[in-house]
Amino acid sequence: MKLIFIRHGEPDYDIDSLTEKGWREAELLSRRTLDWKVTDFYCSPLGRAKDTARDTLKAHNREATVLEWLREFHSNIKDPVTGKERIPWDMTSDYLNAHQELFDLHEWYHNPDMLTGNLEENYHYVTSGIDELLKKYGYLRDGCRYLTSPDTRREDVVVCFCHLGVTCVIMSHLLNMTPHQLWQGFCLAPTSVTVLGTEERTPGEAYFRCQVMGDTSHLRFHQEPVSVYASFTEPFQG
Repeated sequence: MKLIFIRHGEPDYDIDSLTEKGWREAELLSRRTLDWKVTDFYCSPLGRAKDTARDTLKAHNREATVLEWLREFHSNIKDPVTGKERIPWDMTSDYLNAHQELFDLHEWYHNPDMLTGNLEENYHYVTSGIDELLKKYGYLRDGCRYLTSPDTRREDVVVCFCHLGVTCVIMSHLLNMTPHQLWQGFCLAPTSVTVLGTEERTPGEAYFRCQVMGDTSHLRFHQEPVSVYASFTEPFQG
């Protein structure tokens, strides 16, 4: 199967919708999807994800199922410097260098600052959600892999409109990594497309591989700049 994650367009967080640029991005995205043979669409309950999905769903004459666990990953921690609430990613390099347990699959959520939020509970909430969804298509989690059967729907294409943080959480589960490796190391620009595909090299056993991550070619082909809402450096516009 193919799992496609689409981050919402450039956000207007104050109204939980899109900026004028974000609406342009969403329209260009919808053109990109016209030839996609999508089995099911899913969407975060937040406005910026729903607004991004609107043009694509209209183009396909489809509706999306809203899944609560696809909302942005909501597990704020206390900032180790200011003591104020903040998201648990986008930590500085000096912090990451001093806390390399964040890149340990079994220890990352035991970091003392991560423990100031409910990361472990919410992480399992999201990963249980994706596992339940995959079960619907015939993929059953077993350790670090998924078991399949003759009834597994291997040709399905599933599209999820959601957010940067939660996409990295889901991918960390599917690829057996810590979310910090993805949060800190990869850029998912607004309306970027991320594709994971299943490989079944051993009959009855499937593993996910990332085929595309954070692709914004639909913007660049139409001279729409890639938004800066993704990292702390100017995005590549080539």
